[in-house]
Amino acid sequence: MVEHDAHASTREAYDAVASIYEEMFRDSLRDSPLDRAMLGVLAEVVRADGEGRVADLGCGPGHVTAHLDALGLSAFGVDASPAMIALARRAHPDLRFDVGSMTALDIADGALDGVLSRWSVIHVPPAELPAVLAEFHRILAPGGHLLIAFSGSEGPAHPTQVFDHAVAPAYRWWPDHLAATLRASGLAEVARTVREPRPTDRRQFQEIHLLARKA
Repeated sequence: MVEHDAHASTREAYDAVASIYEEMFRDSLRDSPLDRAMLGVLAEVVRADGEGRVADLGCGPGHVTAHLDALGLSAFGVDASPAMIALARRAHPDLRFDVGSMTALDIADGALDGVLSRWSVIHVPPAELPAVLAEFHRILAPGGHLLIAFSGSEGPAHPTQVFDHAVAPAYRWWPDHLAATLRASGLAEVARTVREPRPTDRRQFQEIHLLARKA
């Protein structure tokens, strides 16, 4: 299979900055109470409805996967960047990390109770997002949950917008539009949070978490 140019360029871009990225973001959850709260919600619903098997898709250097593990989940990470996976394995040798693509995951149908996609779908071209969400749906067991985080677009007139991501081309989404795309993929929204940007944030974008459930 020929790899899509967008996927290959994103992987190569993250390979090039992996060490810098790890240094910048390894402690990012410490100053993000809302992010920690949503990860805690994912952990609770996954443990309530299943055995706690969760994949962190687009895991980067593995710090969020390790946080999920600390919350009592059976968590593993997947990332397209071999350099990121190498850093994750070095930092967290007791956890599982695999190189893989969200468009074709080496995970059995219905194998997982939860999926985390934290600022990873932002690099998926909008026309390809339904196929990625179909993969998320495929690997989730009935009743499994997806927590997806992304940057919000400027309003309903802008369902998707390109933005100047520092590493690779990226897209913002109007949350209602992404929720409808999830619903079309068989993933019903359960809850959402919207964090308004702080005056000191470089990008004045809303940060959205959507929690969805497979029927």
